[in-house]
Amino acid sequence: FLGCASDLHAADMSQSLIADASILFIEGYLWDAPTTKAAIRTAIAHARAASRRVAFTLSDPFCVGRWREEFLELLKSDIDIVFANEEEAKSLFQTDSFNGALQAFRKWGKTAAITRSEKGAVIVGNGEVHIIDAERVERVVDTTGAGDQFAAGFLFGTSRGLGLDVCGRLGGIAAAEVISHFGPRPQVSLKAQAGKAGLL
Repeated sequence: FLGCASDLHAADMSQSLIADASILFIEGYLWDAPTTKAAIRTAIAHARAASRRVAFTLSDPFCVGRWREEFLELLKSDIDIVFANEEEAKSLFQTDSFNGALQAFRKWGKTAAITRSEKGAVIVGNGEVHIIDAERVERVVDTTGAGDQFAAGFLFGTSRGLGLDVCGRLGGIAAAEVISHFGPRPQVSLKAQAGKAGLL
């Protein structure tokens, strides 16, 4: 929640908690405030000291526009997994084409999960490219939380060593559930949903 999260400081970053996690997940929106930016840098340093992976979501095309150079610098040195929707990806690499952004992520060489609304998602990493079809929903009611749920499903799979294609499917299932009703939290068991799809 950006309200309380915007009050985080570097001193709040627990080295032991970060070391206990397999992946540190960072929200790009928090780059806007100097105190939260310092907190993020501290958290990254703790993750790196413990040999943990760092995941980062670009959050919003306007956020990318404000911090493009710093985000690109983070990608060079500190980020292992990036989440972006199509517009955020194009903004980051200043290209008008999805393919241009995709090729830039491929050149970067780490893991990128790029969501494309009804077109599904494209996952790149480990020299692989996976095109993930969008999960079917009867009706899109509210897209609030879709990106967060996609990242949650994807990171669940990643933390368990599942293949990138399976991680993408898990993200898609979580996102599809949350857009089918109002509110950003799932109303049914995502584990059960993934089980029905044969992924768990």
